[in-house]
Amino acid sequence: MEWQIVHLDETDSTNHWLREHGEGDMVVVADYQTAGRGCGTNRWESERGRNLLFSMLFHPTQLSAASQFFISQAVSVALCETLEQYIDRRVEIKWPNDIYVDDRKICGILIENRLQGSVIRDSIIGIGLNVNQRVFVSDAPNPVSLYQLTGQETDSLQLLDRFLLAFDSAFNSKTTCFTYKERLFRRGKDSLYKGKTTCFTARLMDVLPDGRLLLVDHEGKERLYAFKEVQFVI
Repeated sequence: MEWQIVHLDETDSTNHWLREHGEGDMVVVADYQTAGRGCGTNRWESERGRNLLFSMLFHPTQLSAASQFFISQAVSVALCETLEQYIDRRVEIKWPNDIYVDDRKICGILIENRLQGSVIRDSIIGIGLNVNQRVFVSDAPNPVSLYQLTGQETDSLQLLDRFLLAFDSAFNSKTTCFTYKERLFRRGKDSLYKGKTTCFTARLMDVLPDGRLLLVDHEGKERLYAFKEVQFVI
């Protein structure tokens, strides 16, 4: 896939910039975001020029609206495979699409799909990847960067190029859904989760094609959750 790449010194949000200015298949990279965010009201901490902050405008015309979770799967798998080119430990996906090394978050993803009837008109995929930041000062509970894991600086633009190749491969692979499930954080393990009112122990068993999480509690009862209906207790 051919990407037009735009570099900005600063913007409020790369996702917002693409909504306003994007055309074709485009990637916009910013040294700094004044209003970078994660899902909901979460803010993304990033020291100027130290990390890889970018968004992709993508037109998955062959993908139905009902299958839009596959975009999240492909992005997550591609990030894991890219990061494992730099570190000698397993990279995992905390459902639905946070990227973790051990119990620490190295990357967040925010996907905004715009639908047109039963198809996806376009998808804006925002990614914040901790690359060369040495210290985190916000109240985020568990961030980590490539520098903290390796002790050395990483070329962010080379990292971006490798990711774009990995994404193209993952999006066109028939095994991506399987790989996504195999890389799930705490898959098959008894772990603590927080619902709307209580915490409970359950085992992560599967993620359905529509993105819902399947847990089995200590009584053997299956529980299905959509995004934001349940949280991991880290």
